[in-house]
Amino acid sequence: MKGKNKTKSEKKRSLREEKILEIKKKLIRQKEALLSEAGDALNTLPDETLFPELGDQASAEIDRNFMLRLKGRERQLLKKIDEAIEKIDSGTYGICEVCGEEINIKRLEARPVTTMCIECKTEQEEEEKLRER
Repeated sequence: MKGKNKTKSEKKRSLREEKILEIKKKLIRQKEALLSEAGDALNTLPDETLFPELGDQASAEIDRNFMLRLKGRERQLLKKIDEAIEKIDSGTYGICEVCGEEINIKRLEARPVTTMCIECKTEQEEEEKLRER
């Protein structure tokens, strides 16, 4: 019969699993809020109205394009949220896609849709900066 005393690594593992379940709940709430906001925003999206003044027409078009761009970002975030929830369900959440190491739980709590540990993300951003030059 196994004793009731958990090893230090078992306690650490179960604490991490609990935190990941909390993150999943947070992701689900965020997804529901985004879907609700998206529905409201679609109902208030300005129509493609023709204005007699060219300046008014241009202004209305800029507003509409801005709203549509926001929707695109929200769509991307929803996709990332769905992917994170899928990974939690499959047991692969919190593993860096680049190096394969566990992502620090504090990073996951701060940025639940992340797919990289801080070291790999920092390296990626530095490489992007070099390419921009």
